[in-house]
Amino acid sequence: MFLTTRPGAYPIIFSGPRIGRFDRSGRSVALRGHSASLGVLGSFLLWFGWYGFNPGSFLSISKSYDTRDPNYGQWSAVGRTTVTTTLAGSTAALATLFGKRLLVGHWNVIDVCNGLLGGFAAITSGCSVVEPWAAIICGFVAAWILIGFNKLAEKLKYDDPLEAYVYEVYQGRPGRPHGLFMGGGWRLLAAQIIQILVIFGWVTATMAPLFYGLHKLRLLRISSEDEMAGMDLTVHGGFAYIYHDENDNSNVPQFEMREIETTPSPQQDHNSHFFA
Repeated sequence: MFLTTRPGAYPIIFSGPRIGRFDRSGRSVALRGHSASLGVLGSFLLWFGWYGFNPGSFLSISKSYDTRDPNYGQWSAVGRTTVTTTLAGSTAALATLFGKRLLVGHWNVIDVCNGLLGGFAAITSGCSVVEPWAAIICGFVAAWILIGFNKLAEKLKYDDPLEAYVYEVYQGRPGRPHGLFMGGGWRLLAAQIIQILVIFGWVTATMAPLFYGLHKLRLLRISSEDEMAGMDLTVHGGFAYIYHDENDNSNVPQFEMREIETTPSPQQDHNSHFFA
């Protein structure tokens, strides 16, 4: 997972931030997303798929570890993996929700989605061996890693629209110290650090030249005109989403429903005078 997500940093670095992502003074500007509902739906689909990724990685579930003790087998490892995955993701989602609420002063469902996926990334490396209480700690730490690195990314003008690189790469690290704190010792932790460095070196050597070449050939990013107009219009020929700006009346219908006031007919007027 980390081998495939790490290359995502290089196109972001070479292409630069989106137009309007930072103002002239360098301050971060939040760009309006497309659909929070679709984002939440996609997060639930990934949540469901993560159970196939972590517990589903076991080739069998009915295999017994020891024929003399029928209480432990592959099913117990599958159950532990399911529990730790759920606890880490849920803890990270809640910690991100309340953490961002304290920092920015409002609730944001997209923060919950990113924290949830970051918690899953954090627990994946050790999901079958950590204790449930340790999974909660992994999720809590992962949430604050997400918040901290997002703040650092804003300072460095690093624009990751999906925050995918942060939660896949950096949030995946809390599960690594399992070797140090859970009895594996320094040797296992050193092996994990070497693994991280090897993956980083391999991806840098293979993917950085590729994306740099695409950047120089102007194949990595669309034109400024297409970006401002939106690819829904320039590439797909129409708008996928319709927004209404309070200051923009171009999409407001030019008619207004008003109450129809009935006026009395002359005959009604004559009758009313007659009865009066």
